[in-house]
Amino acid sequence: MVQKFQTIDRKLLRKSRVLEFYEDTLKTPDGQLVKYDMMLHKGAAAVVPVLDDGRILMVRQYRHSVDRITLEIPAGSRDSREENFRVAALRELEEETGYRSEKLEHLITIITAIAYCDEKIEVYVARDLTPTKQHLDSDEFIDVEAFELEKLKTMIFDGEIQDSKTIASIMAYSWFTKSP
Repeated sequence: MVQKFQTIDRKLLRKSRVLEFYEDTLKTPDGQLVKYDMMLHKGAAAVVPVLDDGRILMVRQYRHSVDRITLEIPAGSRDSREENFRVAALRELEEETGYRSEKLEHLITIITAIAYCDEKIEVYVARDLTPTKQHLDSDEFIDVEAFELEKLKTMIFDGEIQDSKTIASIMAYSWFTKSP
């Protein structure tokens, strides 16, 4: 039977704007002491923004970790661990896409890298979008494009979209919106 490990010690190695990096010492159920790398994240919110015609707004941006331009759903970190996920989702929607919504429904919860990071992303569907203006951060350069759901699913299975939150969110949206 799987049992919970006990945290014996946590040593902060580095704290950045978004992440805290730790080395944890854990005691296994059979008494061994093991070291684990751990990253703590303040959490994030993401949005599947659906236009009145059913197309989904996506953002294209450069991601340094993979050194390429990616296609993703709009998303961003919460300002703090205390910030409401819904508030963060509405902010990120307008900042990145230049659209607002009064109709936001929770879709799914994702833990992005469960083996070593506690980052939780709450994903919402936004409808009844109203165009406003993008409010990009100084280091953000984002293009917004609208896609049919079936095209996005094809792009996922063709490997053009590889971002895990985007894949999970588009597939969940597809599942929950299909006709009976």
